[in-house]
Amino acid sequence: MTGRTGKWLRAASAIATVALVATGCSSGGGTSTTASTTSLPQYGPAEKTTLNVGVVPAMDSAGFFVAMNEGLFAKEGLTINYTPETSSETAIKTQLSGGLDVSAGNYVSYVDAVADEAAPLEIIAEGSIMTSGAQVIYTPADSPVKSLSDLKGKTIAVNAPDNIDFLLDEIVLSGYGIKVNNTSTYSGSEVNFPAAPIAFPTMAGTVQAKGSPYAAATLPEPFASIAEESGMVPLVDLDQGAAQQFPIEGYVVTKQWAERNPNTLDRFLAALEEGQEISDTNRTAVEQAFENIKASPGSPLPAAAFGQVPPVIASVMALNTYPIGVDVTRIQRVADVMFQFNLLSKPFNVASMILPSSQFNFGPFEGGSTS
Repeated sequence: MTGRTGKWLRAASAIATVALVATGCSSGGGTSTTASTTSLPQYGPAEKTTLNVGVVPAMDSAGFFVAMNEGLFAKEGLTINYTPETSSETAIKTQLSGGLDVSAGNYVSYVDAVADEAAPLEIIAEGSIMTSGAQVIYTPADSPVKSLSDLKGKTIAVNAPDNIDFLLDEIVLSGYGIKVNNTSTYSGSEVNFPAAPIAFPTMAGTVQAKGSPYAAATLPEPFASIAEESGMVPLVDLDQGAAQQFPIEGYVVTKQWAERNPNTLDRFLAALEEGQEISDTNRTAVEQAFENIKASPGSPLPAAAFGQVPPVIASVMALNTYPIGVDVTRIQRVADVMFQFNLLSKPFNVASMILPSSQFNFGPFEGGSTS
């Protein structure tokens, strides 16, 4: 099977998954870009109407990009200044210094920041749950690495140390009997990880470069499909075993920001919730949203750096599941696995970093979509 054929099969599987979720949680579907929520409650005046939002431009953030593309934030009276983030770690630093109102990134980094550093962060909404093809380890086409055991003694590129990709790799590799230690304690580890971040847009090229110190790369969509177009081949799909249907991304604010901007937060979540529902039921809307991403006015960076993908990539990229609200039990799974694999020094209760539902008028914490 060629890499291209494999990609089409993976995309078809993702479409089927989205269709199943749609059947279970919504009457939407087809080509409509309107969520099944026909009327939204009215909220008080927004305390802040222009929001700085930092998002890692991966497929995990589809709900956000669909909401932007469909004008859902504007419908709530909000203007979004979107910044593409290299990693959740960079977003956290900017958010804690007041540079971001809302950020979206992987739960591992957020849990670590709260549990180990007492960062005043609160999860306001779930972003994504992993599905087949959404997170994959890739190698160059001419690589001698043909199986996971061939990775022993080699280094896998990830976009930040000790983040979600590292944890997913650790879970899956350990399931095959390959020992992986926390990146700060390499002793005894059979596979290594970089100590410095490697940005997703440049990761495939970095791994494929002559003399590269990296044997493989862990990539989410759409970077996975882009890498495959450049000649990378999938080694293993991380949606398996103990990592199957793992919660990946959430939306976060600081406690102080939530207290000062309750109406703004209500409005942001109303738009995001609708974007999540559309993403979970309408693949065409997701494809269009990523094709339509534009660079910020005046930015020297191309639109691709902000997450824009060409139609050929949009048509084959695997999608995630996009839940609505916050399922505390589901996110607790992240902290429990982090502790199991030594990313946390002690157990951590994620309920302490979930924004209380009493602050919201439309009650988004009553479960969420399931797959």
